[in-house]
Amino acid sequence: MCKSPMRGKFTAQNFMERNTLMRIIVTILLCTFLIITGCAGKKGIQNIDYELEFEKGKKALSKKKYIRAQNHFNTVVIGASHTELGDDALFFLGESHYLTKEYLLAIAEYDRLIRRMPFSPYVERTRYRICQAYLIMSPKFFNDQTYSEKALEKLQEFIDDYPNSENRLKAQEDILILREKLSQKAYESGVLYMKMEEYSAAILAFKQVIKLYYDTDFIELAHMKTIACHIYRSDFDEARTYYNEKRADIEKIKMDDLVDQWFVQKRVFDRIELQ
Repeated sequence: MCKSPMRGKFTAQNFMERNTLMRIIVTILLCTFLIITGCAGKKGIQNIDYELEFEKGKKALSKKKYIRAQNHFNTVVIGASHTELGDDALFFLGESHYLTKEYLLAIAEYDRLIRRMPFSPYVERTRYRICQAYLIMSPKFFNDQTYSEKALEKLQEFIDDYPNSENRLKAQEDILILREKLSQKAYESGVLYMKMEEYSAAILAFKQVIKLYYDTDFIELAHMKTIACHIYRSDFDEARTYYNEKRADIEKIKMDDLVDQWFVQKRVFDRIELQ
């Protein structure tokens, strides 16, 4: 007995219809579930006194109970989002992370406040805190200086935007310290290239010191090492020319004595008169 082709066609169509119906039912059930749970959640959230949570957070912060403070402030930030109270809680949430030395988390919360509430009374303090956080994370000169560069950038922006801030002088001092550190980093890179006898690369490093960190204590040393590199490469005319051009910028270092020493080290007996 042969099967009708219409029966197979009907079965496939029936399956598709059932599948579509099941999807509709699941969608309706899911929406119903979300509405019910959403209403219940909203009702629960409305029962929270966010001002009280905020005050509890500040009290915990003053008692150095930072984790507890974070919990209170997080509740306010989530439940009272995009309100003045919620934005204020963002600042203190950042403070609670800052005081536990979680500087990257603190910076993240401070940035959220600046983006969400650029006219908040806490913004100036927040931006200076970001500067301080990056400054604290700035390592010794021989390590990666990403945080130092970020701190320098943020400090300069802070001074530009808040020229009358009470923190201006301290920010300027910090900028000088950071520039000195970055200058030393570039200078020591040049010295390392010299030890490897990569004199062209060393000269480029010293040029970076001279160009970018002209107000640091490594300028004269960079000039000195540049002359040394030319001498080590036997570029005596270049050494003489460079010295004559930069002579006015080099006052504290007795260049003649140092140049004599370099010539001896390289066993160059025909000393060039640089004066």
